[in-house]
Amino acid sequence: MFKPKVPTMPQPTGLITPPAVVEPTAVVQHPQQSPVPLAVPTAAARPTVQLTPGAVIAFLGGGTAVVLVVGAVLVSMLLAVAITGASVAICALVIRSLMASDNRHR
Repeated sequence: MFKPKVPTMPQPTGLITPPAVVEPTAVVQHPQQSPVPLAVPTAAARPTVQLTPGAVIAFLGGGTAVVLVVGAVLVSMLLAVAITGASVAICALVIRSLMASDNRHR
């Protein structure tokens, strides 16, 4: 089950043709012609972006919402780290005081 099985091909499946013979050809250089000036293509007419007052207000509102959401997420993550650090520090103080009081009573 865990041994890989390599497929075997007893006979080729396709027709075998001999490789084609490529014969070298002579390189013929033509006399140079004067370059023909190319026509400069005109810029395609693109639609201009028109900012209406409603679009500007929607854009600013969306940007403000994104900033507020990202800010709230970052502040909540910072608070979570701060609360975790404070609780670990309190646990360390309690364990230290328990170990110190245990050593005094012996």
